Amino acid sequence: MPNYLKERNTIIFDMDGTLVDSVGVWNQVDIELIKELGGTPEDEFTVNHRRDLALAKYRTQKSPYTCYCEDLGKICGSSLSGDEIMEMRHHIAHKMICEKVQLKPGAADLVKKLKEMGKTLVIATTTNTGNMNIYRYKNQNILKALPLDDYFDAIYVREDVTAIKPDPQVHLKLMKDLHKGPSDCFIFEDSLVGVQAAKAAGIPVAAMYDRYSEADGKEIRTLADCWYDSFEEVLKNL
Repeated sequence: MPNYLKERNTIIFDMDGTLVDSVGVWNQVDIELIKELGGTPEDEFTVNHRRDLALAKYRTQKSPYTCYCEDLGKICGSSLSGDEIMEMRHHIAHKMICEKVQLKPGAADLVKKLKEMGKTLVIATTTNTGNMNIYRYKNQNILKALPLDDYFDAIYVREDVTAIKPDPQVHLKLMKDLHKGPSDCFIFEDSLVGVQAAKAAGIPVAAMYDRYSEADGKEIRTLADCWYDSFEEVLKNL
């Protein structure tokens, strides 16, 4: 198998579920949101699966998360609009993602090592600007371990594209902006839609284990060019 990390000069990371251990936090946000909307309590894996399906379904919409919130409101019997529910979600999420989200084990060490090797490092995420700014400027867990702006040459968020993963638009855009081609790049992803986006862009991809993606594990492993259980494993192989 090619040693992509040594051969490629541009390394691209997804954010939620890949660089940061945040998917469980987002599930707790939506569990609390369902509660406030008067819905029936659900386990986090059901919540996570519904969100993934909705974001894939609405990936070409201007605001996929608003569409997701609108659907959630209908399921819960709420009369609130998608925008109103989205505002509720932002309010619930702010404190949680500011205080609870942490980097995946080994992520900081790998990023620092790749930076020392002279790699161009990029974040390409469907996270919106507001939430990404919390990760960049407010979340002390991340700031103390790996100030993102000190290590990443470019950060692409939801507002930078018109279609989210599994559409490859974010990768096509960053390659155009950075004057790179698929043969220059390598991607770390945790989810099926992320792996699909990488493959659609023609870029080899490493699938990082995240327990919330286990339902799609077989398909992820089939599509990905390699699979890692942790960033410590990546460092060991590097």
